[in-house]
Amino acid sequence: MSYRRNNIKQQPCEVIVGAQCGNAVLRGAHVYVPGIVSASKFMKGGDVVSVYSDIKGKCKKGAKEFDGTKIFLGNGISELSRKEIFSRLPELKGVGVRMTDPVYLSPSFDNVLPSYLFLQNLPSAVVSHVLDPQPGEKILDLCAAPGGKTTHIAALMHDQGEVIALDKISNKVEKIKQNALLLGLNSIRAFCFDGTKALKLDMVKDTDGEPPFLPESFDRILLDAPCSGLGQRPNMACTWTLKEVTSYQPLQRKLFTVAAELLKPGGVLVYSTCTVTLAENEEQVAWALKTLPHLQLQRQDPQVGGEGMLGAGLSSEQLKRLQRFDPCVVPSQDSDTGSLRDARIEDTMWLANKDCIGFFIAKFVKCKST
Repeated sequence: MSYRRNNIKQQPCEVIVGAQCGNAVLRGAHVYVPGIVSASKFMKGGDVVSVYSDIKGKCKKGAKEFDGTKIFLGNGISELSRKEIFSRLPELKGVGVRMTDPVYLSPSFDNVLPSYLFLQNLPSAVVSHVLDPQPGEKILDLCAAPGGKTTHIAALMHDQGEVIALDKISNKVEKIKQNALLLGLNSIRAFCFDGTKALKLDMVKDTDGEPPFLPESFDRILLDAPCSGLGQRPNMACTWTLKEVTSYQPLQRKLFTVAAELLKPGGVLVYSTCTVTLAENEEQVAWALKTLPHLQLQRQDPQVGGEGMLGAGLSSEQLKRLQRFDPCVVPSQDSDTGSLRDARIEDTMWLANKDCIGFFIAKFVKCKST
């Protein structure tokens, strides 16, 4: 995935960026102008600069120097002078610093065969296979942006059927449409719509095929829920408060309830997050099994990650039906990588957990009416 480099010489000319921009840089991005908070007063275009992240948000916009808490992200070449950056904000949006020596070497595949490739983390790719969409089905991706799973689902269906993608943010929905067009996928229909309101409460016949939808409209639903994102890595530091982390649970339950209503009897619902907290993962599964009794927890295929975590009151058998990618708790193991091709999948699961983001997957089937 990436590895840290500790021998980069820091430069006298500094650029300070916000925490969100800093995380993007750690994962392979350049520094874009809107993310720049401060720059040295003598910075010119073409200068070699050191980039730091202000993780506590204490640096004032436009400051010429900053002595607060900051994390070194690497070196790059400034595309603009300090004056050009701060005199033309907020309309300036291009690259401000092109990273040449980042602390983490995270390879970028942007614009590499864009009509053929869509970069995904391993767990994100596993999710679509667990959902197992079939040609001719009607699939809902309830929280779809940025659309990697949406396009993967359509590809697995051989672009035969219908994939409905919903997201609340209009520019992200446009990005989903652009990716579908770029990849030549005609089965995707994307809408700017709040997933918590996707259930049509009145029983008037649905004639337009747009959200909201009648109950039991979909063969399979992916709920890749909004979450605290604590599984994303590399990361500078945990800047979330306990209140912020726990705020996601009610929203996830609203979406869970809507998804269960929209699913056909016998249909498949896959719930996933890119976080590692018990409250957003195993506790949500336990809540769903208790509150939505028509949902049954299922085994997953493929099963690449580890089993679920104790603490939510789930049985040992139920934990085995969950899939958790959690690199921080997987012990390092000595292994002959040359023999991996001959090893059983259960013997090599630790490898998948060792170099990916933190992630969680649960699969349910809706009981048919009796």
